[in-house]
Amino acid sequence: MTVVECDIPSLSVLDRRLIETAHFRDSYRAPLSRTPAGVVDIFLGIFAHHPMWMKILLIVRNRIASFCGLDAPTASEIIHPAIKSSYDVGDKIGVWPIFSLTETELVAGRDNKHLDFRVSVLRVTDGETASVIVSTLCVVHNTFGKVYLFFIVPFHKWGVQQLISNAIIAGRL
Repeated sequence: MTVVECDIPSLSVLDRRLIETAHFRDSYRAPLSRTPAGVVDIFLGIFAHHPMWMKILLIVRNRIASFCGLDAPTASEIIHPAIKSSYDVGDKIGVWPIFSLTETELVAGRDNKHLDFRVSVLRVTDGETASVIVSTLCVVHNTFGKVYLFFIVPFHKWGVQQLISNAIIAGRL
């Protein structure tokens, strides 16, 4: 049930130049007990189950972002994330468009005026051991993006680890 910080894996489809130049990046690895789970199920197992208090914080953040002219998910998208039977590149999974989807990795994110971000959910197998690596990177475009990250990063780091831990505890991973 351990979530450990790690490097963004070299086998990720995330652009190496973006990884190296990103203003912020992090990556967390956790064991998978549901070894046959596909990458979409793993992604949804983590990101489609926010606790209500986290949903409320996201709704408040998104309203502020919308007020500032940024593209942000609606309250309805946060409270009741749409889950489809299948996904393709360009579809939204939860609140984010999918940029890349392979059998082992799903990359979603958003491009905005202040920053672009990507979240990668990568399923890796080492012999008999399967795990998931969740990586995030943000490329900042302006001062607002830097200020935004300054305030968001501590919550992000803690929140992602909580979501992964909650998914493990609930048996979704």
